[in-house]
Amino acid sequence: MRRLLVGFTAALVASTTAACGSSDPSTSSKDGKTAVKVGVIPIVDVAPVYLGKEKGFYSERGIDLTLVGAQGGAAIVPGVVSGQFQFGFSNVTSLMIAADKDVPVKAVANGVASTGEDGADFAGIVVKRDSPLKTAKDLAGKKVAVNTLKNIGDTSVRESVRKAGGDPSKVEFVELPFDQMSAALDGGQVDAAWVVEPALATVKSKGGRVIASNFVDLAPDLTVALYFTAQRYAEQNPDLVKKFQEATRESLAYADSHPDEVREILTTYTKIPEATLQKMTLPKWPVEPNRASLETLGKLGREDGLFSAAPDLDELLP
Repeated sequence: MRRLLVGFTAALVASTTAACGSSDPSTSSKDGKTAVKVGVIPIVDVAPVYLGKEKGFYSERGIDLTLVGAQGGAAIVPGVVSGQFQFGFSNVTSLMIAADKDVPVKAVANGVASTGEDGADFAGIVVKRDSPLKTAKDLAGKKVAVNTLKNIGDTSVRESVRKAGGDPSKVEFVELPFDQMSAALDGGQVDAAWVVEPALATVKSKGGRVIASNFVDLAPDLTVALYFTAQRYAEQNPDLVKKFQEATRESLAYADSHPDEVREILTTYTKIPEATLQKMTLPKWPVEPNRASLETLGKLGREDGLFSAAPDLDELLP
């Protein structure tokens, strides 16, 4: 998971809200199938849909699937709402923020989840080899890199600090892309970093240490991301949405039980080095989201000031 966890900025919310007035273009047909574009980021998390496309899970349901790479949620969310994409992939906190801002999004399928194993997750808080920091408690008063401020990263890091007996309000967060965090640690610009795969494997290869598994600390088997669509598109195309859901569920189950094929498919749409591919800890791809974990994430996000009210999961979830 390299770059999914992208949050909203005020500019994103504004652009997405403006996009709500756009009309959804009808999907075209090809060979009797419905053309469907999905906005994704070229990261580990979305391997199941690439596998599902290769295995024919979508085409056998009449879907001509095109996976469109995007830099992050700042492009995907407004792209889905405006009709540029029929579906998209986003971390849950960003979708909760969107819903809180009355951006009309609706989750349609599970996306990716933590392994639930402390010290063996695909995300973690890391320090360099010779760092004096031993546990998340030691992060109070220190600089910690996250890929996006005021999102799932700092919310989960704070929970790790809290559970370790530290003061989460004293952590200083620094925004950096995941692929720059290893160098920032080495150079002393930050004291610790929250990283996900493959950045996690890169840090470990240099002797870096994981001092906390923040997703695991936040909630057992945390649901991290979801596939979603625009509410209006879901209302106007219920049959297609159902077929996409079915194909995605099949893809998730297949990926979860075929890790070797996941690593192989990653070579087709990412530039992760072979050595890193084999060392990475893969996430889990359960078919159903873990609602209890999302309730906890929503509660903590509200305490962090990310939402004006507790997220309505009945409205957001499939």
